[in-house]
Amino acid sequence: MEKLSRKLPKNFLWGNSVSSMQTEGGWNEGGKGASVYDVREATEMLSDWKVANDNYHEYDTDLTMMKEIGMNCYRFQISWSRVNPNGNGAFNEEGIQYYSDFIDALINKGIEPMICLYHFDMPLHLAEKYNGFLSKEVMKAFVDFGIEMVKRFGDRVKYWITFNEQNLFHVPEVFNISGYMKGEKTIEELYQISHNVMMGHVGVANYIHEQTDCLIGGMLAYSESYPATSKPEDILLARKWDEFINYHLLDAFVHGRYSKEVLTFLKNNGINMHATPEELNELSKLKSDFLSFSYYASSTLNSDLVDSKTPINFAMQKGKQPNPHLKSTEWGWQIDPLGFRDIFNKLYQRYQIPVFPIENGIGVKENWDGVNPIHDDYRINYHREHLQAMKDAMFEDGVEVIGYLGWGLIDILSSKGDMNKRYGLVYVNRDNHDLKDMKRVPKKSYDWFKKVIQSNGEELE
Repeated sequence: MEKLSRKLPKNFLWGNSVSSMQTEGGWNEGGKGASVYDVREATEMLSDWKVANDNYHEYDTDLTMMKEIGMNCYRFQISWSRVNPNGNGAFNEEGIQYYSDFIDALINKGIEPMICLYHFDMPLHLAEKYNGFLSKEVMKAFVDFGIEMVKRFGDRVKYWITFNEQNLFHVPEVFNISGYMKGEKTIEELYQISHNVMMGHVGVANYIHEQTDCLIGGMLAYSESYPATSKPEDILLARKWDEFINYHLLDAFVHGRYSKEVLTFLKNNGINMHATPEELNELSKLKSDFLSFSYYASSTLNSDLVDSKTPINFAMQKGKQPNPHLKSTEWGWQIDPLGFRDIFNKLYQRYQIPVFPIENGIGVKENWDGVNPIHDDYRINYHREHLQAMKDAMFEDGVEVIGYLGWGLIDILSSKGDMNKRYGLVYVNRDNHDLKDMKRVPKKSYDWFKKVIQSNGEELE
């Protein structure tokens, strides 16, 4: 048997991932309609979303920095309400032109564009009128939006995903990210939303495979969760969490069918997710060209903390506890490079299609003194250890990996709107309530990552 090469492929993708609302700003310009984020007001501890990093006006600055560091891939999101102000009405040509120009700018700098279609910023009109993805009308509107974007940009954009971290629509967070505005937040509503979201993915993915040469894959926030002890009940809970939150989607992404265990749970509990025979037939045609995921930390589940009547989808709320063997960030996220390697193998060895980690990083509170670069050795250590875990998965375990995209490698607002939680290799000089001069200042990790990319992952020291 020929020994695997220890070098990353020459076409390996190194890059950065962001969402539209965390980067763009320009919230009421260029014909953009309102999204659910645009009506969220600032609080004492959190920013509003109106300016973000002002990439709507100044994206060339950040793209230039990405080119200088050697990045050759950028995963960004198309804001649904920027290209279709109401979400289900006429398309906004000015908004579409903005993204067309943006894609051209990426290509001109030698950076491969990767598009995400939905990162939780539901058009406000669809949220208020239909209660978001609880409605099949919104699912159909999403498919129309997605297909139109593929028609407009598929000639220049090879890589596509539909929903950021799609398994978050299977846990309580679903009611914060789906445009859901009112209701009882029941387990039945959760499954109705998650199925509608899956059918949104199916509509776009099947179109791509039938009509284009583009590549599309499912994406999830891989929820790596360990049993708290060797007690069989803990092991069972962790296994069921994996099945309900991860494999249930992955089986659909790859094989076009839902988990039999999850479907049995729905039947036994009289939960109706309103899946029609026609929809399940379309689902059966689904396939993925790759599997993508985000990874930041692992979790630990204690069955003693979870009532036997609690649906598995809600188990993490009650059963999560700190892992005594791991260090934590100031946000309680436990740093676990071996968990990263484990996920590569869970995805690849089971499904045998290429894997693409498209979010990874560490959020830390940082302050710039106005003169000296921030010495973020903790970030260097985090990425070094996770990149080594990725290489071990490739060279020791045989996993096929497309690339590695860090999250928010030029500081952006956090998912909650907190500029104090910084992931970047580059400091952006603003805080939650004072925009200051928005100056971009490379941190120590910027120079380190430049060496990593220039050596194609050879140089990690």
